[in-house]
Amino acid sequence: LLLSGASPDPAALRAAVRAHTPPGAHPTTVLRGEVRARLADAPLQQGAERLYGAATAAGAGFALLALLLDGLRAAPERAPLLDRLRALGMTRRQGRRLLVLEALPQALLAAAGGAVTAAATLWLLGPATDLTPLALPGGTAGTVHLRTGPATLLPSAGILVLTLAAALAQAWPSGRRQSPDRRAGDL
Repeated sequence: LLLSGASPDPAALRAAVRAHTPPGAHPTTVLRGEVRARLADAPLQQGAERLYGAATAAGAGFALLALLLDGLRAAPERAPLLDRLRALGMTRRQGRRLLVLEALPQALLAAAGGAVTAAATLWLLGPATDLTPLALPGGTAGTVHLRTGPATLLPSAGILVLTLAAALAQAWPSGRRQSPDRRAGDL
C-alpha cells in the first residue's frame, strides 16, 4: 500500500497498520522520509559533499590568487597613471571607481560565460547522467538527475564578487598613498 501526503505521522500509521492486521501477519511500515533521512548520512554522500566543498574552496583560492597576482603585476604601471590623473584633478574616489570600472567588463564576461557553460553542460549531460547510486545508495526506488536552477548561477556571481573585491582591494592602497605635489605641466 502506498500512501502520500504532506507529512504523515509515522507513529499513527504504524498503530493503524497494527490495529488492522490479522493475527499472525507481520507487515512492515516504511516511510520514504525516514529512508531518505537515513541515506542522507551515508558515508558516500558525506564524502561527495566534502569533496565538492574542497574543490569549490580550491577553485576560489586559485581565482583569488590569480586576481591578486594580476593586480601586483599591474600595480607599478597603474600607480604613476593614477598620480598623473590626480594631478589633472581626479579625486581619490574617482580613481577607485576607475579601477573598479576597469575590471568590470572582464568580470561580467567571465560570469556570463561561466553561467552559460554551466547551463549548457547541465542541459547536455543532465538527462544522460544518473546520480541515483550516489544520491540514493542501496537500490532505493527513484532516479536522480542533474538539473539547472538558481544555484547554477552562484559560482558565476561569486566570480563577479571576487573580481570586484580584488579591484577594490587593489584600489584602496593606491587611493590612500600620498601623491607628490605635481602641476599639470610636470606630466
